[in-house]
Amino acid sequence: MHKIALDLGFLTVHWYGVFVAVGFLAALWTASHRSLRENISTETIMDLGPWLIVGALVGARAWYVVSYWSEGFANRPFTEVFMVHHGGLVFYGGLVGASLACTLFTRRRKLPLWKVADILAPSIALGQVFGRIGCLMNGCCYGRACGHWWGIRFPGGHETNGVAVHPTQIYEAVLNLALYGGLAWLYRRKKFDGQVFVAYLASYAVLRSFVELFR
Repeated sequence: MHKIALDLGFLTVHWYGVFVAVGFLAALWTASHRSLRENISTETIMDLGPWLIVGALVGARAWYVVSYWSEGFANRPFTEVFMVHHGGLVFYGGLVGASLACTLFTRRRKLPLWKVADILAPSIALGQVFGRIGCLMNGCCYGRACGHWWGIRFPGGHETNGVAVHPTQIYEAVLNLALYGGLAWLYRRKKFDGQVFVAYLASYAVLRSFVELFR
């Protein structure tokens, strides 16, 4: 765990934000190359990128703030709601926000929604790989106590109080990488539009349920 990537005094860069940004870029780059199979230009996917970023960040943060309002925000300055770099993004909220943004974008550009969803689906899993590494560096989303040799201990002052815990961030990163590979394979063999996106939703639900056993 090491939260700060770069401290310039007037600007502090957190590893969590760095890995989330890298995840977005990796997802967009791979999706833009995949889009050529659907005769959708790479430029169109790149244009979609800012919509997805804003939708995902707003949705993920809003879901977190609503879920933990009484514990973390009710008695603190309202500006804390916007302190994303402190951690506190919920993936499902981000998925909902990004999906709404994607729907608006495709309607605006008159693009086939389900084709675009299939293009993006494998890349969502790839982006999550980097996101979970960011969680590890930030010290959040950790697992329950672990008595095995692969358990990890966070530095002093962490809420785990020196107890070895399951590295659930690594579990999910590895599983998402495998999911990315599986969805990329399925994309080249899909039978109908929307198949890959639906496969992502079903597979991630199972993946996340498994990881939650250790949290």
